Amino acid sequence: VQLQASGGGVVQAGGSVTLSCDVSGLNNWDIGWFRQAPGKEREFVSSITSTGDYAYYADSVKGRFTISRDNVRNTLHLQMNSLKPGDTAVYYCAAALGALATTRPTTSDFDYWGQGTQVTVSS
Repeated sequence: VQLQASGGGVVQAGGSVTLSCDVSGLNNWDIGWFRQAPGKEREFVSSITSTGDYAYYADSVKGRFTISRDNVRNTLHLQMNSLKPGDTAVYYCAAALGALATTRPTTSDFDYWGQGTQVTVSS
């Protein structure tokens, strides 16, 4: 199983970035994004069900970020708009072997992790 995140970079406040995560070796997986800022714990950002029918967001990103998936290409995306300096973090994609039982999952709900991609929002 491999998850490969990409798409991070430096962006000005108010700008947009799209993250991608290529997944191999898994079928029927719920998947999501977490982020970790320096000195802080890794926190939930968004998740999407295996069929793509349902998506969930942390309150801090709701209305600004959009999660999507392409089950043909086995990729996950996170469209991030109206970025703020507080969004600066390393972003990780993570996959769960089964259906998530919560709309606010924690790190322990996921079984596989990508390596992370840095997003820096300058003011």
